[in-house]
Amino acid sequence: MSNIRKEIINSAYDRAYYLIQNDDMHKRFELIRQLILSDEVLNNKEKSEVLKRFDDDYDYFKVLKNDGTERICENCQEKCLAKNYCERCIRNYLFSNFSSWSSGNPDVDNLIKKCQMESIIPYMIVEWIPFNNLQNIVLLSNIGCSKIYSAFWTDGNYCKWDSKEMKLIKAGPCKVILRYLQNDEKANRDWIEEVLALF
Repeated sequence: MSNIRKEIINSAYDRAYYLIQNDDMHKRFELIRQLILSDEVLNNKEKSEVLKRFDDDYDYFKVLKNDGTERICENCQEKCLAKNYCERCIRNYLFSNFSSWSSGNPDVDNLIKKCQMESIIPYMIVEWIPFNNLQNIVLLSNIGCSKIYSAFWTDGNYCKWDSKEMKLIKAGPCKVILRYLQNDEKANRDWIEEVLALF
């Protein structure tokens, strides 16, 4: 049984992006696939791992640019662009869970819901993290009206869609950066506008 060498996988991934330059994303990802499959340094498990990363990237760009061959989702029977998940099923799943969480601030809740309904890939979904799901909270700095902390999120972010169970799967514990806002309406409004500008 062959082992997976993370450093070799990361190197192959970076090298393929560097070597394969093509303005047509579909051709670029096909050329990348061919390059990885012909790479004699990688064993079969490593090739599969690198190709999975590129498939995730390809899905992201197809959905982001709304460009690619659509397929019919086996679950919702609607058209979708991604190969490894269905954008509509993910959004429906998130929507069905809106009532299961709240930040306590309707403006923040609405912002998170808006971001979730515009989500394009499982591991980039904006979520509300309950305080009791955070550990090892450390103050990093005080900036104006807010304080910046680091912490470990016990559940972690979503990482992939399980089409059999029809749910998003969590990645497990990960480090996050927290921003604590003072109870100041103007500061909160400024923060929400700052976040909206990112989307």
